[in-house]
Amino acid sequence: SLSYSSKSSFFHSFLSSTSLLQIFSDRETMAGGRIRRRLHLNNIYAFTCRKSTFQEDHSQIGGPGFSRVVYCNEPNSPTAERRSYAGNYVRSTKYSPASFVPKSLFEQFRRVANFYFLVTGILSLTPLSPYGAVSALLPLGFVIAASMVKEGIEDWGRKRQDIEVNNRRVKVHGGDDGIFREEEWRELRVGDIVRVEKDEFFPADLLLLSSSYEDSVCYVETMNLDGETNLKVKQGLEATSSRLHEDSDFKEFKAVVRCEDPNADLYTFVGTLHLEEQRLPLSVQQLLLRDSKLRNTEYVYGAVVFTGHDTKVIQNSTDPPSKRSRIERKMDKIIYMMFSIVFLMSFIGSIIFGIETREDRGGKTERWYLKPDNAEIFFDPERALMAAIYHFLTAVMLYSYFIPISLYVSIEIVKVLQSIFINNDILMYYEETDKPAHARTSNLNEELGMVDTVLSDKTGTLTCNSMEFIKCSVAGTGYGRGVTEVERSMAMRSGGSALVDDLNVVADRSGPKIKGFNFQDERVMKGNWVKQREAAVLQKFFRVLAVCHTAIPERDEATGAISYEAESPDEAAFVVAARELGFEFFSRTQNGISIRELDLATGQRVEREYRILNVLEFNSARKRMSVIVRDEDGKLLLLSKEADNVMFERLAKDGCKFEEKTREHVNEYADAGLRTLILAYREVDEEEYVEFSKNFNEAKSSVTEDRESLIDEITDQMERDLILLGATAVEDKLQNGVPDCIDKLAQAGIKIWVLTGDKMETAINIGFACSLLRQEMKQIIINLETPHIKALEKAGEKDVTEQASRESVVKQMEEGKALITRGPSDTDSHEAFALIIDGKSLTYALEDDFKNKFLDLATGCASVICCRSSPKQKALIFFYFF
Repeated sequence: SLSYSSKSSFFHSFLSSTSLLQIFSDRETMAGGRIRRRLHLNNIYAFTCRKSTFQEDHSQIGGPGFSRVVYCNEPNSPTAERRSYAGNYVRSTKYSPASFVPKSLFEQFRRVANFYFLVTGILSLTPLSPYGAVSALLPLGFVIAASMVKEGIEDWGRKRQDIEVNNRRVKVHGGDDGIFREEEWRELRVGDIVRVEKDEFFPADLLLLSSSYEDSVCYVETMNLDGETNLKVKQGLEATSSRLHEDSDFKEFKAVVRCEDPNADLYTFVGTLHLEEQRLPLSVQQLLLRDSKLRNTEYVYGAVVFTGHDTKVIQNSTDPPSKRSRIERKMDKIIYMMFSIVFLMSFIGSIIFGIETREDRGGKTERWYLKPDNAEIFFDPERALMAAIYHFLTAVMLYSYFIPISLYVSIEIVKVLQSIFINNDILMYYEETDKPAHARTSNLNEELGMVDTVLSDKTGTLTCNSMEFIKCSVAGTGYGRGVTEVERSMAMRSGGSALVDDLNVVADRSGPKIKGFNFQDERVMKGNWVKQREAAVLQKFFRVLAVCHTAIPERDEATGAISYEAESPDEAAFVVAARELGFEFFSRTQNGISIRELDLATGQRVEREYRILNVLEFNSARKRMSVIVRDEDGKLLLLSKEADNVMFERLAKDGCKFEEKTREHVNEYADAGLRTLILAYREVDEEEYVEFSKNFNEAKSSVTEDRESLIDEITDQMERDLILLGATAVEDKLQNGVPDCIDKLAQAGIKIWVLTGDKMETAINIGFACSLLRQEMKQIIINLETPHIKALEKAGEKDVTEQASRESVVKQMEEGKALITRGPSDTDSHEAFALIIDGKSLTYALEDDFKNKFLDLATGCASVICCRSSPKQKALIFFYFF
């Protein structure tokens, strides 16, 4: 495949199919040993990081599919060596020295022309040949040799990359002396204890034992695995983190891991750790995958569980395929046609030749110019059939020059030259990441101009995935005077350059930029919120921003400034906004977090600590995140932030005082292309919490298949009867060059599908801002926001609602298809169409009975936007249609 870089990072991400691996040098062990960061996060990541007890469900360990046994810190023991696990050497080449000649010859003779010339070359060695064997075999040998040399050079490039990766170095525990020595990745064995430094890649699949944080928390970047730039949080078990602090602590460390066999699932891991008579359950939260990178953590210690081709990332990879371009496949079809013509000419000629030969029974022949007397079988009237067959083979060889073997040589030379030009194209150099274009193989050069459809996510692809807090709605009042790119685009579409100038003037008042914060409103800035009529609600709103998150504060020792590390840029933006609005989150401990805030009664800045009892994490199914805390007055509070389509149905009857106004503001923010979340809270009774805590801990400790559903069911009951506070709005700016790039792709006739989880209004306006949608386009909108469907949903008749929704979606798809296929008398034949469909409708459109109808409609549109779509729906669209 080809990996490119461009001045437009969107264009770069569109064309990139492989990541360039980089080498990071090992950091020296810091003087003084372990850096202890006083962070205790056992209760923060409550879904996956909490200590759990061993359950009978782990009885599958040791059975089929769960037979892996790892002797930690004892890779040389006889018991470990008997298992003969794979080494850590990884090979991604297409050929090996032994297989190069046979596999390469097979690849060359897969081409129809090469095989045809091989047959004719063999026949040229017989008396049937009308020409010398050299004239047939020499061109074929040159073509095959040139192609094999090209394949060998490209595979050598892969070999050099393998050598580079396998020769990277990592610190490995030396055995009984407690010293970590640098070794090459390829030398690692299952059971080795390794120390990985900040910004290094993990050399194998590791079991996290401890880290520079006290609770064994570490941050991992998995961009090479799943393309996500957000950091993931991993945490080791308390049993290992409490005793493994320094290099010397591993001198006597021994443990046994029993876990699942190698498999390709990146998101699951089942195992147990046997440590000093303890059996502790392991999950994916303790697994560090090869090719992911350690970030924002000084170092981690890990035990090697899977090596080399047993690692999950390699299990997900495939052998280098034999890639054949569309032109090459078309050439094969043309050669089939030409061969058919040659076959037909030879066949007809051989029939006539056989008939004429049979008529030469008198010993006379009129074909004296063929010198029949010098041949024994070609002109024997008694063997006319054999003469015809021999003539056929001779004619096939004679007519073989109709098929130009030199065409393949010319194409190979052109492809090699193209790859050289690509590698040296300065306009395809991406300066920000210092990545030039790199053609890893020249087989598919021509495919670059044959893309007809592009599927794209929005966040991180079209946009920068760098959120800025810009507006909010609290107690029914809208705050924030920032201007978004979408609002400027809307102003341009409405035809007012003066309006655009006014918006730019407003934007210029924003003052010095703070990362993640683009909010301006004198009513709440600089502590003025205490003077507002709804100051109590504002206080609760800002408090939720400062407390309801899993971010980590980082203090700069030189300046004293506090920055935040968060799993998502949204969370980082919320915490920064809370700080700028007077609620500074500055410390996190095992039991809670501390913030500095303005006291509403005294107006003085005070420090308050909130004890965190549980964190109910966000995921794509729940679409919400909550924390249960106890304040200094002893009150139990549930603080929650959720998507608007989830939150409003969870409000208490007396908690929706500002619902109507908040809905209006949320719709306005969506129109402005902003991402919105609803903030709410409620007080929790002691008895209710005791019951919840008991059930929640039991569900988390379970390792059954329905563990997640049990957790969701329990948390769903807790996250109800909430009191609405307001809504947040953050902006994710478009990447530089995105509108121009999409416009050029559209001009080239390339259809673009954008799959996003945003609201329909947000997706439409962002579509206009990035040139995905244009004024002259006819929009085909499919949704289930009809009064009839809403009435059925309120009635609670699930089966009736589903049937009516299905019928509505099918009807809308049929109407859209009819609009596209309508004759030119009714609509402009050059009119472009855009399909916009929401997640609910997509559920029915992707059913087996209707997916072909949906595909037929979508392929007739120049642009497709699937909004409110879940990760599963995104995967289904790609799986079904591409």
